[in-house]
Formats: sequence, C-alpha cells, structure tokens
Amino acid sequence: MEHTFPLITTIAAGFGLALIFGFIAERLKTPALVGYLLAGIIIGPGTPGFVADVEIASQLSEIGVMLLMFGVGLHFSLDDLLSVKRIALPGAVVQMGLATVLGMGLAWWWGWNLGAALIFGLSLSCASTVVLLKALEANGVLDTMNGRIAVGWLVVEDLATVLVLVLLPPLAGVLGGTVVPAEGAAPLWRTIGQTLLQISAFIALMLIAGRRVLPWLLWQVTRTGSRELFTLAVIAPAIGIAYLAAQLFGVSFALGAFFAGMVMRESEFSHRAAEESLPLRDAFAVLFFVAVGMLFDPAVLMQQPFHLLGVVAIIIVGKSIAAMVLVLAMRYPLNTALTVAASLAQIGEFSFILAGLGMSLDLLPAEGLSLILGGALISIALNPLVFAAIAPIRRWVLQHSELARRLERREDPFAELPMSTDRKYLEGQVVLVGHGRVGRRIASALIERGIPYVVVEHNREQVEDLRKKGVAAVSGNAADPAVLIQAHIADAAMLVIATPDPIGVRKMAETARALNPNIEIVLRSHSEDESQLLRKDAVGTVFFGEEELAKGMMHHVLQRFAPPPAASAHGHGAGSEHA
Repeated sequence: MEHTFPLITTIAAGFGLALIFGFIAERLKTPALVGYLLAGIIIGPGTPGFVADVEIASQLSEIGVMLLMFGVGLHFSLDDLLSVKRIALPGAVVQMGLATVLGMGLAWWWGWNLGAALIFGLSLSCASTVVLLKALEANGVLDTMNGRIAVGWLVVEDLATVLVLVLLPPLAGVLGGTVVPAEGAAPLWRTIGQTLLQISAFIALMLIAGRRVLPWLLWQVTRTGSRELFTLAVIAPAIGIAYLAAQLFGVSFALGAFFAGMVMRESEFSHRAAEESLPLRDAFAVLFFVAVGMLFDPAVLMQQPFHLLGVVAIIIVGKSIAAMVLVLAMRYPLNTALTVAASLAQIGEFSFILAGLGMSLDLLPAEGLSLILGGALISIALNPLVFAAIAPIRRWVLQHSELARRLERREDPFAELPMSTDRKYLEGQVVLVGHGRVGRRIASALIERGIPYVVVEHNREQVEDLRKKGVAAVSGNAADPAVLIQAHIADAAMLVIATPDPIGVRKMAETARALNPNIEIVLRSHSEDESQLLRKDAVGTVFFGEEELAKGMMHHVLQRFAPPPAASAHGHGAGSEHA
C-alpha cells in the first residue's frame, strides 16, 4: 500500500506518530516539537521497520518552511524590534559570532574543512523562535521587558540567518562545496553582488508594490464574506510569492515567504489572517519537524557520544554564558541576563534549515546533521528545566556573590531623575506607570492640560528617548519601592498605572500607598474578575477595558438618540399640560 500511495502513506504516518509522541512529550512537560522529531526518527531510514518516502517528506517540509517563515513575518513587528534595538541588535550579532566560532573550533578539532565547520557553527548559533515563545508564555514573561528583549534578540538572529541562507549558495564553491563556478563564469564578487542586487530588487518590490496589493486583495476577498476564499487569499500569496521569489529573483523560499507575511501584516485583517492560516501552518510545521527527524541517524548516539556532548555543551552552556556576559556588559540587570541566556539555550527550525542547505551544497557531512539534530532534541527537551532554574540560580548567586548584588543594583543613569528636574515634577505631579498605547494617550491628555507628570517605564531605551524629548522619566519596575521613590511618589498627587502587567499592579498600588497614604490611585484591569477583586479591596479607581468601552459607546448612543433625563421630564410634563 505504501508503494502505491506514498504521499498519503507518508502524511498519515507522519501525522499519526506526531500526534502520539507529541501528546506524550506534552504530558512529560516537554515541548511537543521533541515528539514530532521522534516521530520522524521512527519512520526514517535510520531505524528498523516502516520507512516513509524521504523525497516526499522533504517536499512537504519545504511547504512547512514556507508557512513557518510566513508566520514569522506575519507576527514580525518593526516597532517591537526598534524598542529593544540597542541591546537586541548588537547582542544577537556578537552572540551569533561567538557561538559560530565555538562550533567551528569544535569541528576543526574533529578534522572538518572550513565549509563544514562554518555551517556547523552557524547552525548552533541560532535558537528556535517557536520554542522560545512557548517557554516565555509558559513562564508568564512574554509581555514583560525581559520577554520583549529575548524575542527581539531572536528576531535579529532570524534576519541574520535568512541573509546567510541567501549568501551560502554563491559562496559554496569557495567553502569547499561541489558547486564550483564553471569555466568563464563571473568572479565571486560579481556573483555575490548580483545576488544582493536580486535580493534588494525583491525586497523593494514587496515593500513598494506588495504592501499595497496584498492588503487590497484581503479587503476585496473579505467583502465577499467567504471564509474559504479568505483563507485561500492568505495561503496562496504565502506559497506563491515564495515560489516566484525563488524562480525570478533567486531568493530562498524562506525569505520570500517571510516578506509575504511581513507585507500582509500591513493589512487591517492581519490578525484574522494569522488566525485563519494557523491550523495549516501548524500542520505543515509538524510535517517539517517530522521530515527533519527522518534525517537523524540514532547511531550517532552510540558512535560519537562525546561529539554530541560537546554540541550540547556549546548550545546550553557556551551560548548562554556568552549571552549573559553581553547583556551584563550593556548594563542590564542580572535577571534580564539570565532570561536571555535561558532563551538561547536551544536550537531549532533555522538550525535544521541551515544544516539541510549545507548538505544539499555538499558542505556539511551527514554526521554533522545528525549531531545538530541530536543537540536540538536534547536542548529543546531541557529548555523548560533551564527556564525553571532561573529563579533559584538568581537567588543563590545574589546570596553568595557581592559582585552579583552590585550587578543587580548597579547605578543606571536613567534610574533617577536628573538634578536639574523642575520642581513642578517633584510635588503634586502625576506618576504615570507605563508608556505603551494606553500610557501615551494619557500622557498626551496631561500635556494638553498642562498637568506635570513623571513616567515610570521598565523599557530603558524608551526612557532614554523620553528624556531626549524633555519628558521626566525614570527607568525601572514600579513594583520596586526604590523606583517609585525616584519618581517622588511621596509628594505626588496621583498614581496612574497603565501597564499591562496584571501581577505587578496590586504590588505597585500597595507600595505607593505605603509611601504616600493620601495618594489617589487609578489603574487598569484586564479581566472582569480581577477588576471586581481590586474594587472590593479598595486598591484604587479601576478601569476595565470591556466595561469602559461599553460605557463609552452607551453614552454616545444615548447622547445621540435620547434626550437628557431633565429634558425628558420637562417634555412629558408639558405634553400632559397641553393635553
């Protein structure tokens, strides 16, 4: 049967075993991705029993790569990246360089050539965005400043890896691959220049024409009211643009799909597009990981255990230490350094894509792919434990190291107001916690009415930008009494908490009340239950999003169609009198 219908057989076996092993992995508190890889290993040629069609699985995995990268582009926010650019950009580039050097050193020690060592090192340098997002969500830190830094760091890594994927084919001959320029072929510098020119042309076309056409297409399809057409209008451009980018511009499927997603994000229907395409993206992403698992040879565990141990050491220890030192060197606290370090202590999808390209160019030996896959399996399985170890490690280090305590409470030029701050910002002012979408609107209203305020914001780079604009701002966590003291909460008239952090809101309010018993507190809530609890405990004046939206809409409707109560009573009385 499997020889008659290889496509159906491969899909059925891949999905079935992925479901079983993914479920087992989740029950063991391990990412389901580990189960998908194990499913691929079982139906791959490296294990006895049933063997799925590797060629078909490879083509299915290409679709998985396209949809994975399309999803990354669809969620890619340039604003989020720019908010942490001063740490994410240099940190990611330097950390990737250090990890690549570590991997290359290990490969050279084994006797590999330059090309194999470079591909191997690059594959170990980039972490999995999928695994990271799952870990941050599980630990409740995705929306915190540390979470945004970690995500921004990996976005930079993804962009750098996409560039590497594009440049590898023209460089394959120089690095020792079999793709050697034919006689009379253009020089290498011209080939690279032509490749970069093609990439630039594709990017320009997508940013100029694509960001107009794709949102317009989604709008036209939405007007039909057909859900099937809307899903098709999302998936067809994702795969179609990736294919045309490869055929017309020589750009990889991954880059084409990434820009298709990034351009589609410009549409007002981008959130719906992400939701509608999610099941299909998830399904083919599973097949991608299954196909990758099929390439793994379990014999490497017995034949080269010390090689595999060295790979795992670089991924979990080497990369983490490099990232932690870099974050501390950029004057960020120990907690941020530990979070970023844990985020990078794994490798995933881009490592597989790089290794697969290296094998197709005859740069990376099959042994290298097996070692990379083995390192991915082990590091992904251990990553939840690494994240869980952040808090106890931080407590232990702070308890036993004076240096760590100094790093944790190091002087930050933005952690206190300048000595030249005007008196009006120190007495009777509004302390505004959070300068996101809600905080910015409140700040604009305060400026219009000439009310002095001080911003307390966890994002250090945002505080620096506010200072440049002449806004009184303090960097730090408002739940820390020292931060509110620097904002002169003791003499403030009001505390407005506009941060989306549901856990820290109560602690901020309690800290402020302890420092200033007479202060008025205004805060936001994200759930009805939470808002009722905060009101019951008299924490402050609570605003709940859905409730306030309903009140605003109701007020507008009543003002438009219903007369005021006094006018209504007067009119009714006049009518009766007239009768």
